Amino acid sequence: MALQYDLVVVGSGPGGYVAAIRASQLGLKVGVIERESLGGICLNWGCIPTKALLKSAQVFEYLNHASDYGLKAEGVSFDFNAVISRSRGVADGMSKGINFLFKKNKIDAIMGTGKLLAPGKVELTKADGTKDTVEAKSIILATGARSRELPTMPVDDKKIIGYRKAMSLEKQPKRLVVVGSGAIGVEFAYFYRAMGSEVTVVEYLPRIVPVEDEEISRQMEKSFKKMGINVLTNAEVTKVDTAGEGCNVTIKTEKGNQQIACDVVLSAVGVTTNLENIGLEELGIKVERGRVIVDDYYQTSVPGIYAIGDIIPGPALAHVASAEGIICVEKIAGHHPEPLNYQNIPGCTYASPEIASVGLTEAEAKKQGYDILVGKFPFSASGKASAGGVKDGFVKVIFDKKYGEWLGAHMIGANVTEMIAEVVVARKLETTGHEIIKSVHPHPTMSEAVMEAAAAAYGEVIHL
Repeated sequence: MALQYDLVVVGSGPGGYVAAIRASQLGLKVGVIERESLGGICLNWGCIPTKALLKSAQVFEYLNHASDYGLKAEGVSFDFNAVISRSRGVADGMSKGINFLFKKNKIDAIMGTGKLLAPGKVELTKADGTKDTVEAKSIILATGARSRELPTMPVDDKKIIGYRKAMSLEKQPKRLVVVGSGAIGVEFAYFYRAMGSEVTVVEYLPRIVPVEDEEISRQMEKSFKKMGINVLTNAEVTKVDTAGEGCNVTIKTEKGNQQIACDVVLSAVGVTTNLENIGLEELGIKVERGRVIVDDYYQTSVPGIYAIGDIIPGPALAHVASAEGIICVEKIAGHHPEPLNYQNIPGCTYASPEIASVGLTEAEAKKQGYDILVGKFPFSASGKASAGGVKDGFVKVIFDKKYGEWLGAHMIGANVTEMIAEVVVARKLETTGHEIIKSVHPHPTMSEAVMEAAAAAYGEVIHL
């Protein structure tokens, strides 16, 4: 007999598991189908374990610069396998945490692969190959994404690797080429360089972290070059020869072809959605450019079937998937949630320096015809940053001159991924620049830079 639920979620990443918990809170009987580990890529192979690796790199950097703080730390070394092992341990702990939350909320974790059979019906294939049917009034697809592969760089997980292998290598590469400089590429470039590898970053576009404000990109490139990372922009990998002991990478640049020898090539050129073999074609669910088309509340073209997270249009970010999941199930449960405002989604990159941004860049604001006020406050003028020895970077804010609307904020420096939430909340509440200036910020803190940058936009800055 088929398993019966009010809601079945296919996939237990930050979209799927959050949707399931919220649905249970709203009184629905919920089952979640997962083929690998609870928590999906984010908890097991993405957001969480990468931050554990980055923390190890940051601590190692601190120890190597102990003398900057009047301290002595002699003979500092590290065990690469122990660093990897700690990261895996953190991920495993988080995955077990999801298991606990499922039990607490009376959610059934159903291990296996799910495929749509019809509205209200999902075929479950278990690890041993046996099949079952799961029935539900509503179905949410939250199958996520995986590393995208380029034809010139087929991933073999030995010499050409994706992000999963990059966080579980048995041996640290002496020389690494990172292809792509989005958040994933930049974070791994920082990690391996901080741990002593020679790193080259290859970016096809004119600047690294290309979705960020231009000034942020320039600062990040400057910081990377200071670390000894070789940065190649307007560059393309045309061939990777893996015949020898390592890799010989051919890179097409503005100055002609360049050859770089390395041990490992990391492909970090974005993600591909997991849409294969989940029954979309059979049910006629509308898909465009590799993404499932949904309405404001995530219903697909087939009533009763919903999709959230990386498989739908929008930014492929964990916090976006979670927000979509909550809105989706609140609508299913008969509530009246507000549709998600995709113009107020923060983006974070956790290298050192960190990057955080929300809203329009300066170029985008001008392109959209706004008359703008721009304020910048460098961390070199911050007392807390000086005391902490983290003076690189700045906060940049953009306001509409006419109404004072906060159009965007762009930050690079220590702890900025924690600071960006102030801007997200302020924009949600339609706060103006003057209200930020008049909101007393604690001293000394890094977050004072947000208030100082707003003051700079209005010609009222004190500490510049």
